Amino acid sequence: MIAIENLSKNYGTFQVLKDCSTTVEKGEVVVVCGPSGSGKSTLIKCVNGLEPFQSGRILIEGTEVGHPRTDMTKLRARVGMVFQNFELFPHLTIMQNLTLSQRKVLGRDRAEAEAKGEALLARVGLSAHALKFPGQLSGGQQQRVAIARALAMDPIAMLFDEPTSALDPEMINEVLDVMVGLAREGMTMICVTHEMGFARNVASRVLFMDHGSIIEDCPKDDFFDTPRSDRAQQFLAKILAH
Repeated sequence: MIAIENLSKNYGTFQVLKDCSTTVEKGEVVVVCGPSGSGKSTLIKCVNGLEPFQSGRILIEGTEVGHPRTDMTKLRARVGMVFQNFELFPHLTIMQNLTLSQRKVLGRDRAEAEAKGEALLARVGLSAHALKFPGQLSGGQQQRVAIARALAMDPIAMLFDEPTSALDPEMINEVLDVMVGLAREGMTMICVTHEMGFARNVASRVLFMDHGSIIEDCPKDDFFDTPRSDRAQQFLAKILAH
């Protein structure tokens, strides 16, 4: 479904991604992990065109990201993105946050968009909060709204950029539970996360990155039980010790 071919990206003279290649099949859950600054978030932002790149190609069901003939608004609607800091519109109600892009991008009428929004709020356990504003919700609740908003566009895949890193510890599980549910339903997902319990529970594969390169790309059991690189072994020893 998603093919990343020899992807490289620079910020000025600093190379943040170096010749990265991988594929993601339909229904796979791929966890991207590695130390801070290794290029993880940049990699998935390139996947739906939020970050331009200097060389290589990204294909989503055969459509090339960033190609002059590709309608990037439509493509982004098909690949949902959930950010660290929710990125909800603070001046809109929760329901308005869920219906705005449905109406503007997909052309749904108000009733259809609101019906979709109500179903998704029920799914993430927030039906009672439709008329509240984001600032009235906890961080965990806002992140669940952000997931519902992405799902409202009927995406073929979901990208998660450290979705729990801005949350208090007691709120992390309520977001991970929604993500686990999506994975179990067969949603194609790429997740940048340090939540190794989530990775062990639902990942199909793990990509381990360091200094802009993909160092390991393997089934999750291989990564956790027999990581090949010294760098991955060091990373796991530190993160699993916490």
